[in-house]
Amino acid sequence: MIATCGSARRSLARAFADRDAGPVLLFVEGSAGLGKTHLLRELAELPETPDVARLWWRCGAEGGGPEEDEAWREPTLLLVDDVHRADEDELRRLRRVLAGLEPGSAAAVTYRPEELPVPGMPLGGAAMTYPFRLTVLRDRLAPWDEERVRRAAAEVLGESESCTAEAVSALRERTGGVPRAVVDLLAMLREQRPAFTGTAAEVASAGVPTRLAELVLSRTYALSPAHRPLVWAAAVLDGPAARDELIAVAGLGAVPGSDALLRALESAALAELGEGRYGFAVPLAAAAVRDTVPGPVRQDLHRRAARVLSRGQPVAWAAVGEHHRAAGEYRGWLRAVEKAAESAASSGRHQEAITLLERTLATPGIPPQARARLAPLLARNAVTGLRSDQTVEVLEQIVRDADLPPAVRGELRLDLGLMLSNQMGRFEEGWRVLEVAAAELREVRSVLAARAMAALVTPYWPGASLDVHRGWLIKASAAADDSGDDAMRTAVLANHVGLAMSWADPEAWDLVAQLPVQSTDPACVRQAARGLCNAADSAVWLGFYRRVDGLLTEGRELATRSGAPYTEHSASGTRLLQEFWTGQWLGLAKRCEEFVADTADMPFLSSDAYVVRGLLAVAQGDWGEARSWLSQRGTFGTENLPVPLGATAAGAVIRLTLARQEVADAAEQARAAWTVVAEKGVWPWAAELAPWAVEALARAGDTATAHAMVRDFAQGLGEADAPAARAALAWSRAVLAESEALAEGRPDGLLAAAETYRKAAAAYAELPRPYSQALTTECAGRCVLAADAAGGGGEAGDGGSDESSSGTAAPAAAAGSAGSASPAGPTGPALDRAATASAIAELESCAQQFTDLGAVWDATRARALLRTRQPAKKGRPPGRPSHSDQLSPREAEVAQLASSGLTNREIAATLHLSPRTVEQHIAGAMRKTGALSRRDLAHRI
Repeated sequence: MIATCGSARRSLARAFADRDAGPVLLFVEGSAGLGKTHLLRELAELPETPDVARLWWRCGAEGGGPEEDEAWREPTLLLVDDVHRADEDELRRLRRVLAGLEPGSAAAVTYRPEELPVPGMPLGGAAMTYPFRLTVLRDRLAPWDEERVRRAAAEVLGESESCTAEAVSALRERTGGVPRAVVDLLAMLREQRPAFTGTAAEVASAGVPTRLAELVLSRTYALSPAHRPLVWAAAVLDGPAARDELIAVAGLGAVPGSDALLRALESAALAELGEGRYGFAVPLAAAAVRDTVPGPVRQDLHRRAARVLSRGQPVAWAAVGEHHRAAGEYRGWLRAVEKAAESAASSGRHQEAITLLERTLATPGIPPQARARLAPLLARNAVTGLRSDQTVEVLEQIVRDADLPPAVRGELRLDLGLMLSNQMGRFEEGWRVLEVAAAELREVRSVLAARAMAALVTPYWPGASLDVHRGWLIKASAAADDSGDDAMRTAVLANHVGLAMSWADPEAWDLVAQLPVQSTDPACVRQAARGLCNAADSAVWLGFYRRVDGLLTEGRELATRSGAPYTEHSASGTRLLQEFWTGQWLGLAKRCEEFVADTADMPFLSSDAYVVRGLLAVAQGDWGEARSWLSQRGTFGTENLPVPLGATAAGAVIRLTLARQEVADAAEQARAAWTVVAEKGVWPWAAELAPWAVEALARAGDTATAHAMVRDFAQGLGEADAPAARAALAWSRAVLAESEALAEGRPDGLLAAAETYRKAAAAYAELPRPYSQALTTECAGRCVLAADAAGGGGEAGDGGSDESSSGTAAPAAAAGSAGSASPAGPTGPALDRAATASAIAELESCAQQFTDLGAVWDATRARALLRTRQPAKKGRPPGRPSHSDQLSPREAEVAQLASSGLTNREIAATLHLSPRTVEQHIAGAMRKTGALSRRDLAHRI
């Protein structure tokens, strides 16, 4: 496992390459555990030296080594291990052997530099007389870097999920990269129960390997009792420390302390870790020494360590607190924890503050006064930073403490409500907590009361209507003005921006301009950043994509500068949504998955990424994955998604359900999703749901409800400047018109529907939204072809349909008009050829646009529709074309969809084929590619 030092290998290989060259002596130094003996074993197996004799000399071992007068008549590699163990007689004999090395021979000598009797002289104090012809080289083994530790972890643990970056970093830090310590610690982790899962905490609690513990303890207790306290001090400080710090913590005077440090360095109990900094070469060793220090002595050491570290600049308050706690000084511990958390929060290290405060407040017996100081500090950091489930649990326990002052309890309840709503997606619960907090704080702290009311202004949560949020805005604004607090006024303004932008208030952009982005107050800057990112998110839902970049760039820069990681992450989710709608799909799936992984401890924050990844999977025909992503992969209930995101996910699920011909289920899903949006009353958020919901109800025969949806959508929008919703309204009207025209058998109605689809497509092109533009253009082309077929102008194509079945995203296909080569309604005058040709050109353009985006399912569906209407190519002989062992175009399409996970029935619906025909095409594709299963087919095509 310990790799050969490359320079050592090359040096010895050169020595044996030329038998007339002089002998080579290679010194290899390395502290304990760096792999010197292992290196010698690998050098002994050098493939470049097949005819060279190997001779081992293990210093300090009885009878080790050759006789000094032994004549070597053949090339020899002498391997001398642990020369630091040799006594003077053995060293004298070794010097004579090395001086007598003949050409074509070489020696490799290893030693621990920290254990040499004379520093820097591996062959003893007497100077070695090196022959002129002898080449002398020196090499030094180094600790492993993180990449080498990662490879060792993968080799020992055998499970990639256990080799997390967190675990590897902790392994490297705890062992100092010393190979022996790494391997021994990994062996301990492999055998522990429950099984190792790859966290830094597990690495920290694994203990000290026996080999390492015995080595450091033997060196420590070889010191005299007068010198030993200095090593104990290093163990208590547990990190590189200055000489004066070690002496002060050890309780020694300057002269005896300096003498103790020299003795500790000479015995290798301690090492110089940097200029003027001392400690253990392997950090793990500190724990082994610390455990042997008697309790009362250890407490005194910790007490002195707290005093010494509190005089540093800057003060490491977290470490000071740990020393106070270990010394039994609990008041000092709690004061230091508070200062450490305040320091971390002021510099934007919120997660560090959260972890420290959670651990402290979870300790039994914390006095009420201390809890009243520390708990609000935890809550403020948790709301600004990222989620911690433990924080919620701690706060839920503390707010039930009757001994807490009402103002403190109200503040904690406020932050708990914000965390439940914003960071955990438990909206209903969070809303109730915030309402109670607003009532509790109204009489005692106007600033915090305004903060609670401002939180209730946010409209994204399901449940409360737009009017309710407007009511809370009036109360929050008044409370913020009464408080006289600028940061609070900015917080209310930021939420006012989000509320106004959500329903396209004409004054919304003026409110955005009022955000104090130039403020020097970090609290105001954090709120301004939140306001800008709220505006960017609303701009995405409204369809103002060209304005999003500027808002996000400025908002994220302010969030980074003021230390607001939650705002930064939420802005990343907004960016993913914008990229999907504007057709920036290249690498988007990977970006979504990376964002989900980066926010794994807070899945609600990555809900945007889940939905975008699901939308991509729908377009790509990966329907199994689509449902998984759209349902947030079970991380939390989709009913708790923010309303616009929930409506978008519901629209995609309805679309999938329709494509599978489960029309009744799709209609039920549409009614439920529409109720959520209607109750909220923010009608621009219906844009991604309306076309699919209207289609589901129309195809289910509930045209009255479908009409009511379109009417409510139009009335709710009024004159609002919401481009995406306007385009969606045109789309929804076109769906209704197409459904009614098909039901009544009116080709002119289909042509009117086509024109409405084209209006929607033009609106989406203006935004721009290429995917939605292509979908609505496809619908327009399909309506024209259906009208032509109904008028008797259809021509059977070369890829004709086996049977009529839905595979498009609109009701036309359900009636067979677009999917069949034969007329589907009363005959009438055929369309002129120019109109039909134009529709075919539109469909060809759509198919190409879908292909360019990567929308495999959509492209396949569009080409299938084209094949039913395009005339047979002239000059082709009768019968089907022969494709021998090549996949035919139809087989390739079927295989592509099958490999995406679609069932035969779903493929049949998409391509206007019978399930039996699909089955035959899949069998042909598997035979021609040699695939053993549908899954194998995905790899072969």
